[in-house]
Parts: sequence; structure tokens; C-alpha cells
Amino acid sequence: MKLKLQIIICSTRPGRIGPYVAQWFHGIALQHGQFEVSLIDLATFNLPVYDEPEHPVLQRYRHEHTKNWAASVNAADAYVFVTPEYNFGPPPSLLNALNYVYKEWNYKPAGMVSYGGVSGGLRSALVEKLTLTTLKMMPMVEAVAIQNVSSHLDEDKRFKPSEHHINSGASLLNELYKWAQALKTIRS
Repeated sequence: MKLKLQIIICSTRPGRIGPYVAQWFHGIALQHGQFEVSLIDLATFNLPVYDEPEHPVLQRYRHEHTKNWAASVNAADAYVFVTPEYNFGPPPSLLNALNYVYKEWNYKPAGMVSYGGVSGGLRSALVEKLTLTTLKMMPMVEAVAIQNVSSHLDEDKRFKPSEHHINSGASLLNELYKWAQALKTIRS
């Protein structure tokens, strides 16, 4: 059975670029062939600002949106967060989603495909990594950073990667696969 990789579109705002970048990376992950790959759009879960009455470590979820999100997160062995940078940090939608559950994230690796202006979303990715380690996740060093992301979209909004984006994506997936195999034994 193949390990399950979720590629999570982290921005939920109208007019976002994340789905175009995520569709490209989804194709790269399918070509890689080591994972069963799912594309997850955080916007479809409609998570309000955290509204569960009990701590997520207890897993006593009351709301249907939380139960659906927990089941989705729990189903994966590894994640790639396709994330923009908002004011030098992660989008609030991602931090909120990370905080909704706890044990479902534990002992799983995560990679970043970040995008933005001149920084390529790197500041956002660094802040996200701090949160991931608190969730007992293993963030990958390898990553894809897309600078000036708008200049990589064609007239149909398809993402057109540079060679270094493709190479970075392959490196990220190779490392993610190694860690996903290793961490699965911890979860067993």
C-alpha cells in the first residue's frame, strides 16, 4: 500500500493563486509515483476561527466541520502545504486549521511549497515550521520557494515552473518519502 500524501492549499481568500501552484505540484507528485496523492483545498472545509470547546488533544470534537477536518488530516501519512506569505507570516487560515486538531498531525512529515513576491514565501514557511514542530511533525529542509509567483502564471492562470522549481519539487518529494516511511513505524 502506498503512503498517502496530501497537498493542502492553505489560502482561502477569493482570487488566490494557491490552487494553480498546487495543481502544478500535484502533477509533480503524481509523476514521482511514490505516494497516493490527494489535493486538499482548505477553503472547502469552511473552518471558522477555532470554535471547539475542548482542547484538541482530547479529540472530543463537537462540530461537524472539525470531524471532517480531523478525518481528512488523519488519513494522510505526509503533507505538502502550498502556502502564501501574508505580512511576513502564514495565512491565518492555515494556522487556524493546524490548531483545530493535534494527534492527527503527530509523527508525520511536512513539506512547503511557498510563494509570494521577492521572498518566495520563505518567511511564512519558517514561521509555519515552528508550529509544525509543536504538533510533533517533521518539517522538511527541502522546499519549493516561488518568487514573484504572478510572473509564473500564463494567461489561463496555469503555473509555469522554472527548472529549479521542478528540481526542488523532486528533492522535496524524495525526502518526504524517506521521512514518511520512517515515521509510519513510530505511529504503528
